[in-house]
Amino acid sequence: MEFGEVLSRAWQIIWKYKVLWIFGILAGCGTATGGAGSNSGFRFSRSTQMPSFMDRWFQPGQDGRLWLIIGIIILVIIFLVILALILGTIGRVGLIRGTQLADQNKEHLVFSELFNESMRYFWRILGLNLLVGIALAVIYGILIIAYVGISIMTLGIGAICLLPFVCLLVPLGWFIQVILEEANVALVVEDTGIMDALRRGWAVVKTNLGPIILMALILILGVGLIGGAIIGLPIGVIVLPALGGVMMGGQGALRGGVIIAGLCFVAYLPVLLILSGILRAYTSAAWTLTYLRLTRPAVRLAEPLPVIPAPPVSPQSPVEPPSI
Repeated sequence: MEFGEVLSRAWQIIWKYKVLWIFGILAGCGTATGGAGSNSGFRFSRSTQMPSFMDRWFQPGQDGRLWLIIGIIILVIIFLVILALILGTIGRVGLIRGTQLADQNKEHLVFSELFNESMRYFWRILGLNLLVGIALAVIYGILIIAYVGISIMTLGIGAICLLPFVCLLVPLGWFIQVILEEANVALVVEDTGIMDALRRGWAVVKTNLGPIILMALILILGVGLIGGAIIGLPIGVIVLPALGGVMMGGQGALRGGVIIAGLCFVAYLPVLLILSGILRAYTSAAWTLTYLRLTRPAVRLAEPLPVIPAPPVSPQSPVEPPSI
């Protein structure tokens, strides 16, 4: 497989068919919820100053209202997760199908056509990613519980001994991500079922392990991490006014810093969505082209036609002169 051809062709496709940027934005919704549950380190305490309109909700005797707020928050989170899964699935299928059609030199890609075609594979792609995601969540949950338990029973010695094993989970997660990417492409390109797509994705990765690893290093480390860091760099600049307000102290400085940071974030949000959509579209196009290049039948050279020997020329009898 020619890596330069795949990478350049992926860029040509997403630049020519900019409708794929929209599907890239949608596909990003499916992964945007992954870090939503991270620990922010914020805890309520008796000394935490809350606004007066919030403070009365946490007064004694207001348990009913508090549980109502918690229930509403949980319902909103569930709704957002379901919405992200739906939009992410549509975006993922649209990128794969759009790249496949673009690689066949289709003249135009229309959003409505790709959207309608995406619904044909919607439930299978959703089931495939949910199946793998739930399985990984269970496995990682068991490993985390085991790691914490061993650390407690060995007073931290076991945690130090198992640290290299924990570090191996990162490349293992990337490897599973690559298999899942190829399985998604296999499901759409070959119109297979969920289990057949998983088997096909694993077969492609196993058979072409060297090219797949090199492409993963390019797309995950080179394009994904570095590109994502560049796109997210302005976010670090945006939070500076809020941090400045915290360091200066005082309600006015804090409020002003938060307002400025919020306005800057709102202004940068459209740029962030577009750049993230382009990055996601490029990565998906490259993985789709990788699958297409690795699975297309090899072109067999035409065998030379057999040489048929010329029939032997029989010697002609000498021509007798006519008798007189």
